[in-house]
Amino acid sequence: MISKVQFEKEVDIIIANAIREDVGDGDHSSLACIPATAKGKAKLLVKDEGVIAGVEFAKQVFAYIDKNITVETLIEDGSEVYFGDIVFYVEGASQSILKAERLVLNAMQRMSAIATKTKQFVDLLKGTGTKILDTRKTTPGIRALEKWAVKIGGGENHRFALYDMIMLKDNHIDFAGGITKAIDLTKQYLKDSNRNLKIIVEARNLDEIEEILKSEGVYRILIDNFNYVDTRKAVAMIGNQCLTESSGGINENTIRKYAECGVDYISSGALTHSVYNMDLSLKAV
Repeated sequence: MISKVQFEKEVDIIIANAIREDVGDGDHSSLACIPATAKGKAKLLVKDEGVIAGVEFAKQVFAYIDKNITVETLIEDGSEVYFGDIVFYVEGASQSILKAERLVLNAMQRMSAIATKTKQFVDLLKGTGTKILDTRKTTPGIRALEKWAVKIGGGENHRFALYDMIMLKDNHIDFAGGITKAIDLTKQYLKDSNRNLKIIVEARNLDEIEEILKSEGVYRILIDNFNYVDTRKAVAMIGNQCLTESSGGINENTIRKYAECGVDYISSGALTHSVYNMDLSLKAV
């Protein structure tokens, strides 16, 4: 996993790039009709229900735009919200509030949707011991925000990117010439490059599970697109040799059954690629 410093750097890059994209050489709508000295106050209004996420990110955006903006937080990240709730008040230069408005709303609407969906999956897993993971199936350019939202919703992050964990999937295995060869080459690569990265290996059937188990140094086996019966068999075969992860089209209707097969983790791309934004508004008061 990436460090806290790396993650914070990613968030800083997102803010800077989003403001560059949205503001360009100036918010001419505000510059045209609102005096630079004008002060204003606005509220973040919920017009939906679910889990709110992105409050801390919004504070960072406002601070980036204008250090003199103040935010009064009424509802923290990770809290359940309902129609009519006010999450925070923001106060300061009217031009600055308007300049930040769209980025704050775009980010919070999406982050809240992801946190809400993640919380639904977390609730479905209660009592099983299985944890929900996100994937790299994220929106290009804002991965840090989407993975942040998964954490707010009670889930856990898989690898952040290609550089912080080794994951040998079907194509890697086929291109390398087989499972054992792929694992052996990977371990040699890590030794030669003096890197300490965890290794996850994907299995497509029980025979591949058996072959993976012959190699040492595998952190987790990805039990991909297995049915319930074979998932149970795979978990029994693996035992305590390494961790287990189920994936492949698992949804709200099937996630509990896969968890009951005994896997340590279930990964779902749907947490980030199949959500509907929460309806939020920033309204002057």
